[in-house]
Amino acid sequence: MARGDLTNSEWAQLEPHLPKNTSRGARWKRHRQVINGILFRMRTGIPWRDLPRRFGSWQTCYDRHRRWSADGTWERIVRAVQAGADADGRIDWSLVSVDSPVCRAHQHAAGARKQAPRKTGKRTRPAQHRPEEALGRSRGGLTTKIHLAGEGGLRPVAMLVTPGQWGDAPPQMIPVLERLRVPRPDGGHPRTRPDHLSGDKAYSSHRNRRCLRRRQIKHTIPERRDQQAHRLRRGSNGGRPTGFDAARYARGNEVERLLGRLKANRAVARCFDKRAYVFYGAVTVAALRLWLCA
Repeated sequence: MARGDLTNSEWAQLEPHLPKNTSRGARWKRHRQVINGILFRMRTGIPWRDLPRRFGSWQTCYDRHRRWSADGTWERIVRAVQAGADADGRIDWSLVSVDSPVCRAHQHAAGARKQAPRKTGKRTRPAQHRPEEALGRSRGGLTTKIHLAGEGGLRPVAMLVTPGQWGDAPPQMIPVLERLRVPRPDGGHPRTRPDHLSGDKAYSSHRNRRCLRRRQIKHTIPERRDQQAHRLRRGSNGGRPTGFDAARYARGNEVERLLGRLKANRAVARCFDKRAYVFYGAVTVAALRLWLCA
């Protein structure tokens, strides 16, 4: 076992949730070897063709990563691992924080075909396909933004990728929370609400607060100065000031530390993939490793 490969304990958690060789065609090569190759590429950010020979064919590693990113296999595996962690009480629901780091996109990430991609052997499109391929153009060049919600144990529970110039609120916080679904192994509805949610001033908007109140989610989001001034100008029609818990807001460093752990993977810190669903798969693989290490 080389540096960065799956340990025996991590493999024991992961193996029960992997797809089986039940479909027609040639049998898949050993999952553990291929996944170690995918993890090596996520950690180092090297081109797929430069994978060391000990992982087998680079084409096999790339094809499996792309296929599992397109059909949602990586997401299903992460949710299965999350369900096991929740059943064991290893998810800190006391505070979920939201944030959105910007990742620089390499020049090779541009130039994808205008024709929308399709799943291998099917006519349907990948679930995470985006027409703009999550590439934003600004003064600094090409950028991609990762919107995520992280629980208190420094692990992501919901993610979304968009172009880098897209704002945080109100457009993207609600879609991120809609992706928060942790299944329950014993049956029943999946868990979709944290006990408390925290975010910075970028998430302060009437639409976000109405959504959180409607879903009965307590939240700590500071009010921007322009919003405070507008409320005061309206007098009694402006409503009451929003509640703010300084102690909970101080825990906002948890999501910052989570972002640092995700960006330790160079294929996440900088986008090298032409297709948005492939980059989203890379972020999901990095998140899966954090859940396995817990």
